[in-house]
Amino acid sequence: MTASAERTAVGGLLQRRLPDFFIVGHHKSGTTALYEMLRGHSEIFMPALKEPRFFAEDLRTQFEPQPTGRLPHTLDDYLVLFAQAREDQLIGEASPSYLRSSTAAAAIAELVPHARIIAIFREPASFVRSLHMQLMQDHVERERDLRRAFANEELVRNGRRVRRYSDHVRYVEQLRRYHAVFPREQVLVLIYDDFRADNAATVRHVLRFLGVDDSVQLRAVEANPTVRLRSVHLDRMLRALQGASGRPRGAVTRAVTALTPGRLRRAGLGRLRRAILYGKPQPPDEELMRELRRRFKPEVRALSDYLGRDLLTLWGYHDVD
Repeated sequence: MTASAERTAVGGLLQRRLPDFFIVGHHKSGTTALYEMLRGHSEIFMPALKEPRFFAEDLRTQFEPQPTGRLPHTLDDYLVLFAQAREDQLIGEASPSYLRSSTAAAAIAELVPHARIIAIFREPASFVRSLHMQLMQDHVERERDLRRAFANEELVRNGRRVRRYSDHVRYVEQLRRYHAVFPREQVLVLIYDDFRADNAATVRHVLRFLGVDDSVQLRAVEANPTVRLRSVHLDRMLRALQGASGRPRGAVTRAVTALTPGRLRRAGLGRLRRAILYGKPQPPDEELMRELRRRFKPEVRALSDYLGRDLLTLWGYHDVD
């Protein structure tokens, strides 16, 4: 294809609609709940795929070491996600990795300079603890003990040294990337505690920021709750027995029929698996949490100064030595 033809093809793609706003993060900070609530607003369209991650090209190999076809890899694939939006609807998407990505802010601004950005920040120690449990559940983290997992967080990926947990908690650097390419009035910063304390008020604030009707009553959602994985080995075994299709193999079906009551069988293997494998999180190790707060206090102080809000007191860092 000639350069002229390529420009024409790209121009044709961009005639299709791109998102008007992006929820950029972080994980375990209410992004899924906000996504689900905004999907319920008649003036907003958000795709069924919650995390397209299209603009986080620098992190792509972390999401999909081998392409699976689940995530869009081309602009055309990405635009298809929004094809069903009505002309009178705002389009949004939610990819928490866009906050951690070093390239996403500039890439979004290049294609959608008018975009509105919603960033959500959570107290670092509780964020790290919740993220650790999520990574255990996703089979990304193998170390059950958070203290050891954090101590050994440094990895080498594609020749680069990365830190599995600490790299998320570079809040000011992440926010500066968006302020460097978007006017401040296009970037809304939310604090997770506000969302938890007054869900309705925070969502109304978001709706006003987006310029849609903020009087609509949206159902509160608690999505993607933090859970504890009881047994890594049992989880691997059940996944293996289910097979690549995700459906139980014949032997599994017979075993479940023989070993479980009818009520549980009717609930399905997936629900049974969740009931067996996941439980409420154990109480946090307060000594470790204090150590994490000590580690992240400079970042919290920097974010407090940057936003002009006393997060040291809000997040309990004022008395951390």
